Amino acid sequence: MSSDYKASKEAFVSGMTGSTVFHINMISGVALSSIALHSALRSRVQAFGSAYLLAEFGILVIPLLLSMTLFAEAPGALSLLLLVPTLVLLLLPPLERGTPLPAESRDELVSPGGRSRAEIPSKQLSQSLRPLPALTTYRAHMMLMTILSILAVDFPVFPRVLAKCETYGVSLMDIGVGSFVFSQGVVSAIPIIKDISYLQAPIIPKLKSVSRKMIPIIALGVLRVVLVKGTEYPEHVTEYGVHWNFFLTLALLPIIEVLIHPVILRIPVGLLGLWIGVLHQFALSSGGMKDFLLNAPRNNIIVANKEGLLSLLGYASIHILGLSLGTVILPPSPSFFRKQQQLLLDGPSAQRPNKLDPSAPRQNAKIVIELMSYSVVWWMLLAFTRLGIDVSRRMANISYILWVAAYNTSFILGYILLDMVFFPTRTSKIRDPTDPSGKRLLIEEKGPKSSAPTLLEAINKNALIMFLLVRLANTISPAFGVLTSI
Repeated sequence: MSSDYKASKEAFVSGMTGSTVFHINMISGVALSSIALHSALRSRVQAFGSAYLLAEFGILVIPLLLSMTLFAEAPGALSLLLLVPTLVLLLLPPLERGTPLPAESRDELVSPGGRSRAEIPSKQLSQSLRPLPALTTYRAHMMLMTILSILAVDFPVFPRVLAKCETYGVSLMDIGVGSFVFSQGVVSAIPIIKDISYLQAPIIPKLKSVSRKMIPIIALGVLRVVLVKGTEYPEHVTEYGVHWNFFLTLALLPIIEVLIHPVILRIPVGLLGLWIGVLHQFALSSGGMKDFLLNAPRNNIIVANKEGLLSLLGYASIHILGLSLGTVILPPSPSFFRKQQQLLLDGPSAQRPNKLDPSAPRQNAKIVIELMSYSVVWWMLLAFTRLGIDVSRRMANISYILWVAAYNTSFILGYILLDMVFFPTRTSKIRDPTDPSGKRLLIEEKGPKSSAPTLLEAINKNALIMFLLVRLANTISPAFGVLTSI
């Protein structure tokens, strides 16, 4: 590869200062509008038959691409084009899905063996968690926007204000990196919700288990370094450093989480994530790390990768904040995990029966209220910190951490609200028929079963493979001018 080509491509993504938070939110809002249209069609119009997947591609993928290219300067207009037919469809009555048999409508009350869930041992109950279609949709859309940005960033049709910022600023690709980490944190809550005692398990065996799972990602990170250096691939060293890359950051975060499991057990997870971010910001502002990151010459392997190493604590904060959100939206109620924490800390001496069932129907109204509260708090804190600290993905500073938390919490809330609007369910308490005393109450859920779009389900299940293929193609095809972007 010629040095002129490499220099021109590196210059193409250098010196970016980004856009505005409002602009990024409007572009991302197109994803919510596309889901609204898809949900309206699915709940009020019969399936498209053999063209169903093609229709989903047109409704769920094409608008995302348009929002960051042709409609990047007017994403609100694109959202309006999607919302107008959605509102028209809402005038139609919902499709009849049939009346479920009594046994089907109470599947959450009775086990396959005929026993009520109250009679099932807690160890058996802890193996199941109800799927959350809104989370699947959010993760798939986040992956799609990341991939589309990676592929589009090298072309003039992709506005430079959406490319990664040099040091300070907000952009679509900047929020994509943080959202990837936040999303990883959300799903990492699953094992501790299923079995809270996992937090008390010995650290060393957990570290070995998590490290084994991360070996493929670490190997890919190393392989990417070899390919980039071997092909003289155009790269921007101020992103993560000379040798560091996003794969290495992604692989280390679950290991860091395991190391702080004893702390997670004893204090609110959201507060822990916030304090990690504050500690990181203190090191940047008062510990001299900011000046070191911006000005230190890259004269050894540590300093050569200063961005990747110093931002690790900031990304750990984002990961833990994602974990905190996972403990709110994944269990049956927002207080479920906090109650489990208290039960575990009280120990067996408390002699209180563990009646918390992670597979019970979700109390969506309470979850929505809690998410709204978190969203308001994160956005207000972001507004306050930006008065004196500009957003910097390069440093993963406190403003960037709060922006990622506010953005992702708000959009997950949006996906959950859309599910509640188009596929409403209601819960009621009934007496347990297996309890002779008639005092035991169980929760019954009625209404249409929500599910993520088929295309997004497939993307979510194969997200890592898709991401790796895009990154691999991006790395080994410099002749086509595809740039490093995450």
